[in-house]
Amino acid sequence: MTIRAGCLFPKVFFVVRNIARIPLSMQVLILLVAVFSGLWSPLLKADVVKPALVELTLYDDGSLRVEVRASIEAMLADISTRYKNTQDAPTAAEYDRYRAMQWDELEREFARFAPTFLDAISLRFGGQKTDLKIVSVDIPEPGYKKVPRISTIVLAGEVPGHAEDFSWTYPARFGDAAFRYRHYDPDEYTWSDWVWLRNGEATKKIGIKADYVKRSLPDIVLSYIKLGYLHIVPLGLDHILFILGIFLLSTRMKPLLWQVTAFTVAHTITLGLSMYGVISVPERIVQPLIALSIAYVGIENIFFSKLHSTRIVIVFLFGLLHGMGFASVLADFGMPKNDFVTALLSFNVGVELGQISLLLAAWLLVALPFGSTLNYRKLVVIPGSALIAVMGLAWTIDRVMNG
Repeated sequence: MTIRAGCLFPKVFFVVRNIARIPLSMQVLILLVAVFSGLWSPLLKADVVKPALVELTLYDDGSLRVEVRASIEAMLADISTRYKNTQDAPTAAEYDRYRAMQWDELEREFARFAPTFLDAISLRFGGQKTDLKIVSVDIPEPGYKKVPRISTIVLAGEVPGHAEDFSWTYPARFGDAAFRYRHYDPDEYTWSDWVWLRNGEATKKIGIKADYVKRSLPDIVLSYIKLGYLHIVPLGLDHILFILGIFLLSTRMKPLLWQVTAFTVAHTITLGLSMYGVISVPERIVQPLIALSIAYVGIENIFFSKLHSTRIVIVFLFGLLHGMGFASVLADFGMPKNDFVTALLSFNVGVELGQISLLLAAWLLVALPFGSTLNYRKLVVIPGSALIAVMGLAWTIDRVMNG
């Protein structure tokens, strides 16, 4: 595909300039789509409950420290990771009320909940549950409300002198968790690999003096492929809309593969650079731009009935943004020190499998039965693109206003 780079910026200007020149019938259509999108308002407000990250540090003097990074609001509202959308939970209104609280108000709410929290979690030495106490709770200020606010709960305790092994349990009512531990060494910052804990399961018994838990290579590959896949389907609604926006303008396989390849190469570049610490762009900048990229693709589909060569450049540039968004997921979960490249590539494979699944489903459900009809653009492309544009613009405004 030949790319005329000089046409890129005039084309962008053309789209922006002609927004005000939409025919009256199209304005009515977009207005109806905007009204219809009100039915989607829970999606604008919703977020998912991320798995908790739990870190245990054992000190030479027999003391210990447990750090739990999780959504306190979800705990208080009894919403676990079984909900793909917090608005599906019967306590969604209660969750939204907690989510809007300032940090000090939420801290007071959690103080009343603390005995329940301590009773639910379990750190056992030699099969016996040890006493833990909460020494600090760090709650950020309310931020962008589609992203769950992650608080840090620090607990302290003592290792029984006779203990030879330990295990950790995170309750199912709080959702899934990832656990790792270390023997504190001021000269070396080394952790065990992460262990996934689902449905309230406990870790295997871990010898206190044993070597760190080392996951097998297949386990690492499968875990990060799953993490990447789930970040697209079903959790990544913004990425889903972007891919569908790419799909709608041209359902022919060759140009579609060009666009997806450009997107893949771009997000692979920024994902790798972000994870290696070469680049770092704040989420408050990345997330609104990702939303704006969704809106732009939808608007472009309305104004252009055919795929232009500059589309691949635009998709590539937007892919760079989405790669930085993917990096935030890996940054939250962490990467295995000795298998960094394997985990990074596996996550990327999961993302691509998610995109391929989405495109295949769109082709089977939309392009195959309706793609050859004369009214395909009028009945499918324009309404679908208008909905994508409206949601992208709504997210852009929401993310800018909420930081």
